[in-house]
Amino acid sequence: MREIEMNEQSEFGSRRFSRRDAFARLGGGLGGVALALLGGGGRSARAAPVATGHSLLPKVPHHGPRARAVIQLFMHGGPSHMDLLDPKPELSRCSGQPPPREVADDENLTTYLLGSPFKFSRHGQSGLEFSEILPGIAQHADDIAVIRSMFTEHRNHEQAIWMANTGLTVSGRPNIGSWVAFGLGAENQNLPAYVALPEPSRLPVDGARNWSSGWLPPLYQGTPIRSEGMPVLHLQPKTPRPSEIDQGRLDILRQLNRQHRQTHPGELELDARIASFELAARMQLSATDALDITQENEATQRLYGLDRDTTRAYGKRCLMARRLVERGVRFVQIFMAGQPWDTHSKNTSGVRSCCEQTDFPVAGLLADLKQRGMLDSTLIQWGGEFGRTPTAQLLDGKKADGNEGRDHHPYGFSIWLAGGGVRGGQVYGATDDFGYRAITNRTQTADLHATILHLLGLDHESLTFAHNSRDERLTDVYKARVIRDLLS
Repeated sequence: MREIEMNEQSEFGSRRFSRRDAFARLGGGLGGVALALLGGGGRSARAAPVATGHSLLPKVPHHGPRARAVIQLFMHGGPSHMDLLDPKPELSRCSGQPPPREVADDENLTTYLLGSPFKFSRHGQSGLEFSEILPGIAQHADDIAVIRSMFTEHRNHEQAIWMANTGLTVSGRPNIGSWVAFGLGAENQNLPAYVALPEPSRLPVDGARNWSSGWLPPLYQGTPIRSEGMPVLHLQPKTPRPSEIDQGRLDILRQLNRQHRQTHPGELELDARIASFELAARMQLSATDALDITQENEATQRLYGLDRDTTRAYGKRCLMARRLVERGVRFVQIFMAGQPWDTHSKNTSGVRSCCEQTDFPVAGLLADLKQRGMLDSTLIQWGGEFGRTPTAQLLDGKKADGNEGRDHHPYGFSIWLAGGGVRGGQVYGATDDFGYRAITNRTQTADLHATILHLLGLDHESLTFAHNSRDERLTDVYKARVIRDLLS
């Protein structure tokens, strides 16, 4: 298509038309405003760097990476560690008794000690202990490292979520996925570097801030993708057009935006928007394939629980995560709706329900990654923003006889890691006999973040961004350490 003269002889009228006019006339979804060529693909496809130097082109890590991608299984609400990953015989023996002083402190809403109703057993050659309501995950005991000594700094969900995702208990900071995209760029230029997979029915608590880039350039924020209906909204025009027409529009818009960028150097929002349009054009060819789980055979779909009503929704997102990582996405987060692990009442049934939805698909994800030879290069992180109290919470003040809940608990809780350079079949750290406080190898969020970045080849002290006259980093003011005992 010939280049259009933007003057009184053009087909757009007798006056000179602006960039705004062009967008208005050439619109029709992200495909109509995308700037990049639609051809090419795969991990070797390259996009032109933006003028400021911020781009998603692959970047050289600080050192040799053990993992090339992360799948974060974020369990909103705070999973109960003593019911899942941290067996406490003493707590069960004293269940129903008043808590000792060290447990009663700060727990104004709780009453008697509450032992777990679930049995624990050892699995694999390592003998790692898991609750009976995690039978699928337990099959992968020898690939999993459980950290039982996590602690955080706030009891409220939002602040604890910000801490888990961004490294501080304040809002507006970049998510760890954004730091990874900033530090490493995108391995596949036809897909985002960082993807969020929320539940279709409802966003998790704190909504889109879970995948925000904060004050990092917007180029590095997470791209939410839906697991029901059209995965990416507005990606395709409503009315199909010949490829020549689409290409001509893209050529015009590329020229207009190149001129516009030259008159506004250093505008990060503009650079990010242009880059997102470029990515949208490339995604028209690659995203549909990457997210089409119907291409998977029946056995694989069953492995993730897609044939079961209870596990289908979470299983879809796990399978989509594997397909995205397989195609070069750096960081994928899977979220549940709301905060289902927040079991202030009916803890037993609530925890069981969450496990029924997630255990089988997560086990399928681990098995699928392993059989494809991808687990060694894909780091899996499972956990929430905090744990639950070892005492019963009675919202009406009466003994509940099995319907007791557990309150928020930041002083000691558990998460687990697998794959991506992690040595499985081990427990790291410990809480006290009641599961109240982390006492051995106490692990703060910054330690976990430093370890994840290290496995990806990034030094948490060197990965910085100039903001408000200081070099910001994910681990911020903390004297974080890489947990080398976890590494294989």
